[in-house]
Amino acid sequence: MARYKHIDTSPRFLAVDLERQLLPGTFEHALHHLIDRELDLSGFDACYGNDRTGAAAYPPGMLLKVILFAYSQGIVSSRGIERACREQVTFIALSGDSAPHFTTLAGFVRTLGDDIARIFSQVLYLCDRQGLIGREMFAIDGVKLPANASKSRSGTRADFERQAAKLEAAAQAMLTRHRENDALPAEPGLAEKAGRRVERLQHDAAQLREWLKKNPSDRRGAKGSVRKSNRTDNDSAKMATSKGVIQGYTGVAAVDDRHQIIVEAQAHGTGSEHELLLPVVEATAAIRTLQTLMTADAGYHSEANLKALADQEIPALIADNGMRSRDERFKDQGKYKSLPDPLYDKTKPAKKAKHYRPEDFAYDSTAGTCVCPAGKALYQNGANCIHNGFVAVKFQGAQRDCVPCDQRDRCLRTPEKTKTRQVCFFRGKAAATAESYTDRMKRAIDSERGRALYGGRFATVEPVFGNLRHNKRLNRFTLRGRKKVDTQWKLYCLVHNIEKLAHHGYAQ
Repeated sequence: MARYKHIDTSPRFLAVDLERQLLPGTFEHALHHLIDRELDLSGFDACYGNDRTGAAAYPPGMLLKVILFAYSQGIVSSRGIERACREQVTFIALSGDSAPHFTTLAGFVRTLGDDIARIFSQVLYLCDRQGLIGREMFAIDGVKLPANASKSRSGTRADFERQAAKLEAAAQAMLTRHRENDALPAEPGLAEKAGRRVERLQHDAAQLREWLKKNPSDRRGAKGSVRKSNRTDNDSAKMATSKGVIQGYTGVAAVDDRHQIIVEAQAHGTGSEHELLLPVVEATAAIRTLQTLMTADAGYHSEANLKALADQEIPALIADNGMRSRDERFKDQGKYKSLPDPLYDKTKPAKKAKHYRPEDFAYDSTAGTCVCPAGKALYQNGANCIHNGFVAVKFQGAQRDCVPCDQRDRCLRTPEKTKTRQVCFFRGKAAATAESYTDRMKRAIDSERGRALYGGRFATVEPVFGNLRHNKRLNRFTLRGRKKVDTQWKLYCLVHNIEKLAHHGYAQ
């Protein structure tokens, strides 16, 4: 008969030195040393008024250690962090076997506010002291992530007014129908079910009315246009991504090119990236030098941004949408594009033009004449017109030819209002009176030196987002409100920077 070793599962005491579980060279060891010996956390003292009365509070340094280590492991839920503090030895070592309640952890993250910016600055100073910041180039980019908000609850005030009116009308119609059917025998339970539905409709309408009362005006964009509000998180916004439209925030980061240290991190509730360039550039003023090059992709390109950078004499390379099409190195990029999947391709087939287009007219540039498809000659009413930066020649038909013409429906969009057809032929780009900032940037980025410098942007910033999204499993923001989401984004960026410190021998 086979014999086996006895496995003893009875309780026993094991001598564990918690601090020795934090091995030098690891993220948790660097985090423990950093918070205990380097950071100034005295700013948290003002949050507590228990110096004479009240229970003792958990040390902010311990809570910060536990939360940052949890984020480095992809644990965001406060209940998950509490469970880890009871079950995992590294969490037990960082928390001193104190096992804080999940409400304590959630409340601490929610109220970090401005304190997280001071901590971020202190860690940035330590990175600079370790020689990890080169200040030669800062690469700016952003990532759009879903928020803790319902996309279906987005709209303008007019949309919400219509929804509330529709719900109230439906509830009133159901009440009227119930009164008419009171005299008839009712099916058991049906009246109660219908009553609950009326209450739900009235409750939803009341919520809409309450939201409209608290928010008397629509959200406005940078140019004054109306933006959709969201009744779950009004600071978030609808954003177009490669995987569809999301309700979320854009996390923006400026990354130094020497060792990929994040020097600035901000979260904004807008998908319009060109609005975010200048706030990030201004926030890096204290750490960059006069020679620091700022780089960003085409999403941050606009004439206003380039003008602002030029006025402040900030060196920058901001790509435009046509940069790669002008680069000979990418002339064969079209053959690598995959064909659209017919199951997911939503593009509509090209429609045949319903009306005559300029190419349907016989234009002779040498003689300066134009003949319409009906065979009638048009007269020239402009030889050097400037239209959208291009020189054009304009022609117009005579009333004696256009009014009785039997092809008016094909020639004019509104034949009942328009008497004669006008057509325009372009002759090339007009000579610019002054060189635009966009033209200057194109010349700079298309130069051999510009392409070499801009080529380092991708290798600087993209690995940072890969680390945060894939390794740290950052796939959405779990808090609501821009200030709280900005705090959560900075916490993740702090994890990245402390990880860089650990990898370069900090506290060993």
